[in-house]
Amino acid sequence: MFGNIGTTEIIIIVFVILLLFGAKKIPELARGIGKGIKEFKSATKEIKSGVDDEKKELNKLISDEDTDTKKKNV
Repeated sequence: MFGNIGTTEIIIIVFVILLLFGAKKIPELARGIGKGIKEFKSATKEIKSGVDDEKKELNKLISDEDTDTKKKNV
């Protein structure tokens, strides 16, 4: 898709971005994007941690049920 982009096209894109946002706004935009990525990673870690905790609880419940079933059969 982007395999045909050459140096000239990249220079034109950078020039247009500079015209639209100005040299002073680009660092602010980059900081905002960086903060957004950081928050996204943090939220992803929290969700993954929650899912892992739930898996551990379910595995514990399943193993407890198996133990109870074995005790009843003996």
